[in-house]
Amino acid sequence: MPVSYDKLWKILIDKKMNRTDLKDVAGISFNVLAKLGRNEFVSMESLYKICMALKCDIGDVVEFKKEMKYK
Repeated sequence: MPVSYDKLWKILIDKKMNRTDLKDVAGISFNVLAKLGRNEFVSMESLYKICMALKCDIGDVVEFKKEMKYK
């Protein structure tokens, strides 16, 4: 199931933060940041750190996209 972090990037814009700021504030690695940028799965621990740093809920930063299945 594809994942999207578009909501996270919107929060960063609203808070006038860039991705490096997020990395520093949340204590996540460059590798996690790169995975987020490619809409890849990251650990729950990383998502928890992001949510705590941004004072938001997991649903505010990540969204699962439905896959289109063709016959």
